[in-house]
Amino acid sequence: MTVLLYIITAILLCLSFIKDKRKTQKALIKAWKSLERILPQLLVVVLFVGLMLSILNEETINKLIGTDSGWLGVILASIVGSVTLIPGFIAFPTAAMLLAGGAGIMQIAAFVSTLMMVGIVTLPVEIQYFGKRLAIYRNALAFCFSFLVAFVIKTVLEALV
Repeated sequence: MTVLLYIITAILLCLSFIKDKRKTQKALIKAWKSLERILPQLLVVVLFVGLMLSILNEETINKLIGTDSGWLGVILASIVGSVTLIPGFIAFPTAAMLLAGGAGIMQIAAFVSTLMMVGIVTLPVEIQYFGKRLAIYRNALAFCFSFLVAFVIKTVLEALV
């Protein structure tokens, strides 16, 4: 499937190049500059997750956020996700690595949803723009919603299997 996406992308890039060579070159330069900005962040997080997975063996991951950790593991994953500042393009590969390392689906769903929706680190900025009450209310609702997300993901995946 991945190879097919690469082939389609290459074909579309060639078509774009044929249609407007200058615009395609500008787009490729812009994409390269964007990659240069993102790459340091991406490498740090990948190295951090790789280090974490090498230090924490599968047994430890299973104990903390594995399927058998239940709702306590979901709570732990939600707390970690709430205080961690990781962009989406890094969050999903991180989640895949944790799943491969033995983490549970429900726990990872809670982790990723809090990563995306709850921002303890960014709360001061959010308070500045939205006010203290609204910012805290939004984050609290998002935190609670992550448990619903985790439950729904688990339920849907169990129904499919």
